[in-house]
Formats: sequence, structure tokens, C-alpha cells
Amino acid sequence: MKTKIMILFLVLAAGLMLSAPQALPQKSSDPQFKVKLDFNRWHDTEELYADFRRLASAFPKFVKVSSIGKSHDGRDIMLVTVNNPDTGPELSKAAMAIEANVHGNEIQGGEVCLYTVWYLMENYGRLEPITRLVDERVFYLIPTINPDGRQYFMDVAGGRARSGHVPVDDDNDGLFDEDQPNDLNGNGVIEQIRKYVPGKGNYRLSLSDPRVMEPVPFGEKGDYLLLGQEGVDDDGDGQVNEDDLGVYDPNRNYPSDWQPHYIQSGAMDYPMQLPETRAEVEFLAAHPNIAGFQSYHNNGGMILRGPGSEATGEYPMTDVAAYDELGKNGERILPFYEYMVIWSGLYTVHGGGIDFTNDGLGILSFSNELWNGEQYFTSPELKEQQKNPNSPIAPTRSRYFFDDKLEFGDQFMEWTPFRHPTYGDVELGGSWKKTTSRVPPRFMLEELCHRNMAFTLYQADELPKMKMEAVETQPLGGGIHRVFAEMSNPKATPTILEKAGRNNVVRPDLLTLEGKSVEVIAAGWIADRESFKINPTVTTLIDQKDLKRILLRNGTPGKSSRTIMYLVKGSGPVTVTYDSVKGGVISKTFELR
Repeated sequence: MKTKIMILFLVLAAGLMLSAPQALPQKSSDPQFKVKLDFNRWHDTEELYADFRRLASAFPKFVKVSSIGKSHDGRDIMLVTVNNPDTGPELSKAAMAIEANVHGNEIQGGEVCLYTVWYLMENYGRLEPITRLVDERVFYLIPTINPDGRQYFMDVAGGRARSGHVPVDDDNDGLFDEDQPNDLNGNGVIEQIRKYVPGKGNYRLSLSDPRVMEPVPFGEKGDYLLLGQEGVDDDGDGQVNEDDLGVYDPNRNYPSDWQPHYIQSGAMDYPMQLPETRAEVEFLAAHPNIAGFQSYHNNGGMILRGPGSEATGEYPMTDVAAYDELGKNGERILPFYEYMVIWSGLYTVHGGGIDFTNDGLGILSFSNELWNGEQYFTSPELKEQQKNPNSPIAPTRSRYFFDDKLEFGDQFMEWTPFRHPTYGDVELGGSWKKTTSRVPPRFMLEELCHRNMAFTLYQADELPKMKMEAVETQPLGGGIHRVFAEMSNPKATPTILEKAGRNNVVRPDLLTLEGKSVEVIAAGWIADRESFKINPTVTTLIDQKDLKRILLRNGTPGKSSRTIMYLVKGSGPVTVTYDSVKGGVISKTFELR
């Protein structure tokens, strides 16, 4: 009996299982990425390039990797292009150009570029705004315009070189770069040297933190002497570290407002002398569809626009309005970043890339100074605590607290005994690793990448994009028609910046009307069709020779629309086209009967 009951139970259970709805397969809480990349570490030049090649291999339809030229030391200057060929060729769409790592020690921009391409590809087809951006725009990324400087920063102890290297005789002894800092203890950091001289020094240990050296007050004596950076007298001239590597500055070598070296340090002998600068200028000039530009630098938490020098004068008011809209929204996207003008908010720059792209190519351009030390302690309560000089996170002590409690001593080099060949018994230390201060802690890197990418994608979305809203025809008799064509640019960026129009650096927008059996008798701008029907006298006639091909030297402003009225004689198919280098090509075809 028990056996029969058990069999009946199993049959009923099986029936219930068959009749019950099948459970859906469990989904993970986050989508699986096609390409897994690290955004909590720094990449040297080849690692960075290798990761871009991985993305190009994984997404070959959209991502292309190439080179725009060679650096001073012969490295490729990589170009990464993101474009959907199904929605048109590159030059038919407004493009966003992004460069990074202009200066050797300003490395995090390379990671932001990598994150940008990765994020666009992993979220194409998943997030509508990302899909639309990839379909509508082109992205040109130069992840390190200075691959030599990046590699030097990664490889060399104390490799803080701002830029590339050219031999310079700093001490006028006929030798070049012969007395550089030396990593005497081989720990990969160029540290400070201090010597203990009880009662005979000019420095003492800080009472707030013994790791901090502070000068003694006037009239008092300390126990330590600071003897400069770690090194020895390599050339035997009695000085230490006085002839370091000679450097140059690509961001002072662009042709707009270039000034010689004695006015602007690092400018070289003439504009575009440097191979890196020349390669980028040639690339940008060959791609007139570039309407937006971002140059990633560090640090200070700034969203910078030009001009670089007060002497060049402020931008025209209409251009400033576009910059202001983007920059002020950028402050909301990037907490602790401030939107400002280069010369007044940072310092004067002659021959800078932002002046060249805006003034010389008519590209709306920003330079973000990545990372702000205010982000170490972000809550209002902690900001209030920092006002107390005795707080463990007071400005003079906060970096030590952060390193102790959040990075577990990874960044600060403690003082350690060392036998120096010249100074005898000393201590080396008291220095921070090169991956601190100017760059974020690694665990905060991904947020930096994402927020800066988001601002750049916002700018890309606000590049000009012309639309043909409507075309209407009105027969007047005798084969004559009125043709109304409404066009708009709903984005913040104009198709031609006002300064670009003044400088004649962008080809005028073209408005054409084509039809085999059609003659344009007159054309004029009107407020809109409905207003014209009420008051047809309010018309601005267009005084150009060929009304089938009208030049718009000032383009179409951002967030604006305009209506043209043609007086046309003829019949048959007609096409009205608005052709903008930076705003795209749009057209409507209709029939005149």
C-alpha cells in the first residue's frame, strides 16, 4: 500500500512540475563585457596601444587603429577612430576629436580615452543615447600625443618629465644632460636627502607629524639639513643634478599665437617644429568635419576654454554663449571642477592647442585638467573639519592621513638611513611616488574616467546637427511657385563659430536648390511660414548671384531655426540641400506641378 501511495505522489508531483510555468534563466546583475579591461592601474605606452588593438579586434566594424605620425623618438602616435560605416562615411558627420597625454607626466587622459572607446562599444545597442552617438557622430582619439614622455614617466625613477626630451646644456659646460638625478637606493623613486646635524640645521621635524620637515623660525636652530634630490655629482663640477634631461613642450608649438622660447618656454624655434605637433596639425586640418575638441591634461579640476592669452581678445559673444552652456553643465557633470578661461583662470599660454583648434580650425574646444585634490575628502562635514588646523585632515596633513588610512602607506616614502658617497651618513625619503598628487588614487580612477568621458560625450551630442524640418510648396499660377524650406540646428554648437567666420577658416555652409526644369527668380529669409502668410512684406532678400547655390558664411547658430522662401518657376522634381562641413548634409526632394 505504501508503495502505491508513493507512486501516486510522484505522478502528481511530476504533473504539477509540468503544469507549473518554467522558471526564467537567472540574469546577472550586470551585463557581461565582451572585452575586460583594467581601469584601476596605469598603462605604459605599449600596454595602452595593445588594449586599443584588442578593442579594434573585438569591434572591427566600428573601431579602427592607425598612426598619424612618429614621435621625436620614433614611436607611433596612435589614432583610434570610432565610426559606424552603415550610417555614412566619416567626413559626412560631425566629429569629436580627443587628445591626451600632451605632457609626459599627465597620464590619466590616456586611460580616459581607453575607457571612452570601451564604454561606447560595450554599450552600443544597449543604451539608446550611446547607440545614437555612435550612429550620428565620429570620434577621433589620440590617447597619447606624447608617447615618449608617457614611457619615460613609466620607466624612469622620478620620471616626472613634463614632455619629450631634446639634449640641452643647462649648466653651459659643453655637455648635454650629463648630471641627472640618481636613484641611489634603487627603489624606483627619486627621494629627498636629509642629514642629521643636532642643533646646527635649518629644518626640524614637525610636531604634528614627524614625517614632515618644516623650516625653523628665524633665530632658532634645527636638527636637520635638507640636501636636495637624491643624486650625486656625475660630472664632477661641484654641483648635483644641475643638468637634467632637456625638455620641450608640444602645447607651446602650435601656430596660433605662437611666441618664441624667450617669451614662452618650451615653444621651440618655430611653430610645428616638433613632430608630434606637426602630425596632429596635419591630421586635424585634413578632417574639417571635426566640430568639437577635448584635450586632457592634469591637474586642478578645471574645464578650460580659450583664449590662452589676454592679448588675443575675448571670443565673440555668440561663441561664448555656446561655451558657457557646455562649460556650466560640465561643472554639474564633474563635481570639484570649475569652468574657466585659460589665461585668467590658469596662466597665459602662447602657441597652445586650444587656441589653434578654436581660432585656426573653427572647432569648439575644451581642455580638462583632470583630478582635483579636493576629491580626497568630499563630504561637507569633512570640508568643515579641514578648516581646523589641528584636524588630522587639515590641508598640511590631509595627504598623509589619506595615504595612511586609504592607501595603507603605498605612496609616501619613509625616511631610511643611507651612506651617501659625498654627504656620508644621511637619510633618504620624505617624498611621494610619482603616481600621487597629480593623478588620482587607483581606486578612484574609474570615476574620473567615467565623469570626464560623460562630459566629452555631452559635448559630442551638442555638436551641430542640421535638420530639414519641412518643405512646403504654394502654386501662384503661370508655373510659378513659392517654396518654403525650414531648417534647424537644435544643438548648442553653431555650424560655424563666429570667430571662425571672421577668420575665414571654415568653408561656408551651402544651401542649394536643384531641378532640371527649374529657375529661381528670388529668394529670401522669413521669420516662418505662418508669419509670412499674415505679413508677406517681412522678408530679407538674399543678394547673391546664383540663388540655386547660396553661401551662408556665418552658418546656422546653435539652438536656432530659419526658413527660406524661394520664388521658383518650372516643374518637376526639386531637391533642397543644406550642406555644412561641421553640421552634416540634409536634403528634401519634392515635386512641382
